[in-house]
Amino acid sequence: LNDKDEFVRREVAYSLAVTRSRTATTSLIDRLLNDKEDGVRGAAAVALGMIGDDNAVIPLATVLAPQLSAPAKGKRKPETNQFVLRAAAVALGQIKNRAATPALIAALNNEKFPADVRREAARSLGLLGDPAAIPALKSASVSEDPFLSKLAFQALQNLSRGSTP
Repeated sequence: LNDKDEFVRREVAYSLAVTRSRTATTSLIDRLLNDKEDGVRGAAAVALGMIGDDNAVIPLATVLAPQLSAPAKGKRKPETNQFVLRAAAVALGQIKNRAATPALIAALNNEKFPADVRREAARSLGLLGDPAAIPALKSASVSEDPFLSKLAFQALQNLSRGSTP
């Protein structure tokens, strides 16, 4: 993960995802938060979701909604890469820890985010099953984006049944 070659770092992150070993979580979090290459940060987010370690929730949430986290020592620019943001939203849904709810709601409500990021936030909120997401999902269910609207509606259905898909 510390190789000079971006391709190597990215492929190692994906390989670690396949192992599903939680021992890789700390190193992947470091790549997610500190790598200069979008592809490596995105691969780290994907890997963290596949591993499913609760210790990754706060770093992933920080990437998705930095305004909700405590200020870091060094000022980091907010993430702007669509793939990284979408991967973080998906990963939070895969981990299924309700601590991610505020960040996913913030992403869902952020109209400046790309549509795919907002859609994945809605899908992940449905997977978490946290009733706190109901107002945001109701609002998104009447979105002009038909895909976002459908995903928000499905998430609301999952919440009302008390189940996850």
